[in-house]
Amino acid sequence: MSSRFTGQKFYSIHEATQKMERYCAYQERCHKEVTEKLKGMNMIPEAIDQILGHLIQENFLNEERFAKAFARGKFNIKKWGAVRIKNELKFRDISAYNIKSALAEIQNEDYLKAFDELAKKRVAQIKETNPFKKKKKLADYLLYRGWESHLVYEKANELIK
Repeated sequence: MSSRFTGQKFYSIHEATQKMERYCAYQERCHKEVTEKLKGMNMIPEAIDQILGHLIQENFLNEERFAKAFARGKFNIKKWGAVRIKNELKFRDISAYNIKSALAEIQNEDYLKAFDELAKKRVAQIKETNPFKKKKKLADYLLYRGWESHLVYEKANELIK
């Protein structure tokens, strides 16, 4: 049923729960995303708590699973470094324990290999001839992507003479 005044749909707890089950089954979600979605559906705080409890109990919502999937995906697909992944998870209110276990999913050899490949690929794309500007462009790119500064500066000095 729609309200004549606002044009917004109102959901029963049962309808909202089903909608959130589908939302969570489609892709891993964190508590914050689900809460924001429920607020957007004009659900009251008591209903939000009840629906979140149901989703957690039925394993539709699991922060550790979300954090691990998020870290793997951002690392493998977007080539993000640990700093950016950690910050993005913190932004989503993920606990320090879950962030640590998510980052542990990424093997150190794979991490360093991906960093090396990304840096070499980026150096080849930079058209700058001035070595200092070229190093800065490489460093800015890698730092934005969330790679640790000590790795970034070592690699910049190694690749650009």
